[in-house]
Amino acid sequence: MIRYALRCDRDHDFESWFQSSSAYDSQVKRKLVTCPICGSAKVEKAIMAPRIVGKKGRASPSPVPVTPAATPDAAPSGPTSLLMAQERELRAKLKELRDHIVKNADNVGERFANEARAMHYGDKEHRPIYGEASPEEAKSLIDEGIEVSPLPTLPEDRN
Repeated sequence: MIRYALRCDRDHDFESWFQSSSAYDSQVKRKLVTCPICGSAKVEKAIMAPRIVGKKGRASPSPVPVTPAATPDAAPSGPTSLLMAQERELRAKLKELRDHIVKNADNVGERFANEARAMHYGDKEHRPIYGEASPEEAKSLIDEGIEVSPLPTLPEDRN
């Protein structure tokens, strides 16, 4: 993720986060980045001061103007808010899917690969399971024709 200080053609300063610099370029070209104050799609990068680490190892923050669009809870209007709403909706659906699986399947933990194989080859009765598998174990299961899918991981799961 990269944060850019931005300025519209009416000199309104704001900031926004992008997946990458190419994502920024693509969104600006498609006029998806708009000023949260006036709605103008004529937006360009503003000059940003670098963050400098002092002697005590603490970063001195650059004086970048912050507007409601920079806070995750704010709801700006225009195409950018539509993207934010779509992302929130997607995350909600992924969480719903994950919660459904956790509620309706057995967690077999590190035994996942063995349990999946046993069910696939008829040694155990089929039932919904989830658990842990290394990338190598997952690839081996797929190579054997055993259907597996990773559970979606959401940003809040990492905190």
